[in-house]
Amino acid sequence: MSSAPRRASPLPPDARRASIIAATLPLLRRHGTAVTTAQIAMAAGIAEGTLFRVFADKESLISAAICTAFDPAPTERELATIDLGLPLRERLIAAVEILQRRVEAVWQLMAILGMTAPPGDKNLMSAKPPSRIDRSLAMVTAMFEPDASALRCDPEQAARLLKMMTFAGTHPRISDGYVLTAGEIVAVVLDGIRVRPAESEDTDIADAEAAC
Repeated sequence: MSSAPRRASPLPPDARRASIIAATLPLLRRHGTAVTTAQIAMAAGIAEGTLFRVFADKESLISAAICTAFDPAPTERELATIDLGLPLRERLIAAVEILQRRVEAVWQLMAILGMTAPPGDKNLMSAKPPSRIDRSLAMVTAMFEPDASALRCDPEQAARLLKMMTFAGTHPRISDGYVLTAGEIVAVVLDGIRVRPAESEDTDIADAEAAC
């Protein structure tokens, strides 16, 4: 006589919450706040009633999903995996690809939700938490430091330029729909776009150092 199949063990509360949020984010990017709890439950592979044992209501679930989307920790963990022993151009391209995924995901969510600023910010010019700014900037700065002697400005300034170029070159409204590749962004930051005749190289270097 065969025994009845065993039911899968229920997920711990934190894991259940994370799995529901993970199922919600793609739907939120597609449907905005019009997404239904039935759609979310189906995507999460759970009964609709289970949602309300984890979240008080649809609004609290959406709020939690938005906060997760803006959390920089996953991006920081990805940046930390880049091998600093790679050639400069290769590690910068890897970093920009990671940063671009974040810009694209955040912009898509903000666009469909009609957001003008990240959650917690009063406007787009609001300062972000200093610890987060410093951590992100420090991680990108570390990408430049092994080759600091080959740079015309210090690694931190180079990191700022790379992050600004990544945001501007990835955001479709800023780039006028012409989104740059990671390789193009790195090439502009490292090499510029102007042909540099040998006879004017010294002047160019002086100009670049003054700009930095």
